[in-house]
Amino acid sequence: MLERFHLSLIREVDRQGSLTAAAEVLCLTQSALSHAIKKIELHLDTPIWTREGRTLRLTQAGHYLLLLANRLLPQLEHAEQVMVQFAAGQRGNLRIGMECHPCYQWLLKVVAPYLAAWPDVDVDVKQKFQFGGIGALLSHEIDILVTPDPLHRPGLRYEPVFDYEQVLVVAAGHRLAGQATVAPAELSGETLITYPVEIERLDIYNQFLLPAGCQPKRHKTIETTDIMLQMVASGRGVAALPRWLVEEYAAQLAIKAVRLGPQGIAKQIFLGMRDGDAEIGYLKAFVAQAHHTVALPDR
Repeated sequence: MLERFHLSLIREVDRQGSLTAAAEVLCLTQSALSHAIKKIELHLDTPIWTREGRTLRLTQAGHYLLLLANRLLPQLEHAEQVMVQFAAGQRGNLRIGMECHPCYQWLLKVVAPYLAAWPDVDVDVKQKFQFGGIGALLSHEIDILVTPDPLHRPGLRYEPVFDYEQVLVVAAGHRLAGQATVAPAELSGETLITYPVEIERLDIYNQFLLPAGCQPKRHKTIETTDIMLQMVASGRGVAALPRWLVEEYAAQLAIKAVRLGPQGIAKQIFLGMRDGDAEIGYLKAFVAQAHHTVALPDR
């Protein structure tokens, strides 16, 4: 069977031009190298070199094996380096699932410096998991889940990365725009625009409206943050979003943030991951970068 050592030997003899020099590079004695050459030729049942005095010249079969060695050995050597990097947590493909759609703008601020610091790690964002990513995390379809609502399961851990406040977003000319806070009953005549998430997972419902026994006049779902806020700005409804996101968009849209109740709704963004992956170097570095990349501070 042709082995990697045989290809290494053929390549090194050709590189060095002599058995003595090749033996030194391969950490063999000259007699051991000569024996290895004879063994290869006996095994393949064809000469690899012809001898002209002290010079070795490759036969046609030898030239073929040299071409093979020059093609395969660099690939194997590169693969070994990559495996060392994998083992050290320095290389990989980091797949991020988004269960917090408004957090996409924040995520972009995390990814840019992360990619610069980890050039051998690729990042892929899976937005299809934005409304139910825990299954994707458990089935190894993603490596990190960005979520404001961690669902604890055996084998998973969650790292809190920053706090924020959930607020009501209204048009600048809306009747509630001038208020410091809003009461649940004041939304009974409003169209509430949310992402397409189950009602029991919407903070505006489970932490504000339902405990007070209130419902909006109409509930409309929209997947895209930009369109949702355009709808709010045009007076087509109200929405509940993170304050930092509203403040970012307020520079370009006529919208206002109003606190939900006197105490407001305090939330956190978490990064979920599998216990077994938590110590991988490039994953730990992403979590560290996320801690240093906060959204606009809530006021």
